[in-house]
Amino acid sequence: MKEIISFLESNILQCPTKQLIGIDCLGCGLQRSFILLLKGNIKASFLMYPALIPMICMMIYLIAHLVFNFKNGAKTLTYFYILNSILIIAHYFIKF
Repeated sequence: MKEIISFLESNILQCPTKQLIGIDCLGCGLQRSFILLLKGNIKASFLMYPALIPMICMMIYLIAHLVFNFKNGAKTLTYFYILNSILIIAHYFIKF
């Protein structure tokens, strides 16, 4: 696991929006948050990018829904999408 974390830390992609315009985009912090989560630092990961953990939960639920075809799966995924959108936009404006 340490090799994976080391590889990710040394190969973080640079944000083109931040490089060209000089402001953060809606996804800035996602990679660093994921690395913090891999290191086991859940609080720091959440503070870096609050939508990461709900996004991971949504992806796991999506895969489970595709396999098992839950009765209200589409509605639940819609709620996940709304929650993630609110978290991403709120975090973006709080950063300013």
